[in-house]
Amino acid sequence: MALAYHREIDQNTSFAIWKIEESAEELLTQLQLKEHELSYLDTLNKGKRNLHWLSTRVLLRRMMDTDKYIDCKIDSNGKPYLNNFPHHISLSHSYDYAAVMISKTKAVGIDIELIKDKIERIAHKFLNKDELDFIQDSNRVEHLYVCWCAKEAIYKLHGKRNISFLEHITLDPFDFMGSGKFTANLIVKARLRKFTVHYQLFDGYMIGFVADDYEE
Repeated sequence: MALAYHREIDQNTSFAIWKIEESAEELLTQLQLKEHELSYLDTLNKGKRNLHWLSTRVLLRRMMDTDKYIDCKIDSNGKPYLNNFPHHISLSHSYDYAAVMISKTKAVGIDIELIKDKIERIAHKFLNKDELDFIQDSNRVEHLYVCWCAKEAIYKLHGKRNISFLEHITLDPFDFMGSGKFTANLIVKARLRKFTVHYQLFDGYMIGFVADDYEE
């Protein structure tokens, strides 16, 4: 497993991308898993799902820089959290890469996606008309992936179910530049939260991430 990219957002917040090159057995030797985690692993199909689960946990351990057991759990909404550390976390993976974002002080969300043309077929399912209108023809596929990753990152940060990408998360117009930032909105029960979403193109993948110190 090789560190492909690391970025510090501030002194308490960062994310990293790793290229998955090991076998499941090699990844397992780098973790301290309890019986319930091993049992969960047995329920996953052998192959990418297994490697993705293991690789995000290995990367999380590297970023936490600890020898202690990391009790990473999933809440009732499907959001990962640490039971024995104060850090906020977000996990993502796509094909050959794993991504982890952590912060001591802020809620975080990250998404990584392999760029494929097929996203054009589903764009209308997660973007409204105003959003579709600002997508650039010259970089249409990449621009669409920024929008998807942005909405996914906000969804992960919010950490609650019953959120629609189309109805609850809206993006303000922005030009695709390869990397950059723009503003986005989450509207739930008539309550508006605004975010600054960052994105960057990386080795044929798109990364979108967001951090926020808002408290419910």
